[in-house]
Amino acid sequence: MHILCIDIGGTGLKAAVVDAGGKLLTERVRVKTPQPCKPEVVVEALVELVKPLPTYQCVSVGFPGVVRDGKVYTAPMLGNELWRGILLADQLAEELQKPVRLVNDADMQGLAAIEGKGMEMVITLGTGFGSAIFRDGRLGPHLELSMHPLAKNKTYNERLGNAALKKVGKQKWNRRVRHAIDVLRVLTNFDQLYIGGGNAEKINFELDADIQVISNLDGLRGGAWLWKDDAEGHVQRKTQPTKTRHSMNLKIA
Repeated sequence: MHILCIDIGGTGLKAAVVDAGGKLLTERVRVKTPQPCKPEVVVEALVELVKPLPTYQCVSVGFPGVVRDGKVYTAPMLGNELWRGILLADQLAEELQKPVRLVNDADMQGLAAIEGKGMEMVITLGTGFGSAIFRDGRLGPHLELSMHPLAKNKTYNERLGNAALKKVGKQKWNRRVRHAIDVLRVLTNFDQLYIGGGNAEKINFELDADIQVISNLDGLRGGAWLWKDDAEGHVQRKTQPTKTRHSMNLKIA
């Protein structure tokens, strides 16, 4: 099976074709996210983006917000009022003439990154903040932590998003990231934490042994697992793909 995987981000739209094991069969293609970010404009941009890619049988889409059953509930980085209630999976299926499965983007990245043992958490540091949690390889319910207060009545998005990084600078932002990790450790008691997103490479403090930075390509590769259901219809990770991870062993600046 060849799967078209799409990653919708606040600043970029990315896509590639992968095999059933999550191996990229094409180079990643990318365009800037249209602004203003209207659903119909994004769908049109995605259709144009994937035209050069080879044949695929189904489509996986990672979306930066809460989605259920192919429907968008929240889109903090794209505009909640524009996106709420949009049947994005159906719209893309109609345009691409292929079956489409839609999940949160951090959930999709996590499916490629996790080992499948114990309590594993994924966070993404990009335009906003994303998160996903897994228990023994099974994807848990999506919690929109990005909109939850982290400190000083500010949410994870407001404290850790790209706008905050630009406003406060890398050193202060890194202190915030370290504080968020401490909070999440207490909240979830994770066995392993994976950090993705475009700003993960800006982390400049030494990470504990149970924390690692993962490749942004996992945000596409994880789409392979959306088409692997267990007997109860739950997305589940059981096999171990080849991973690309970045080693982080840096000192505080």
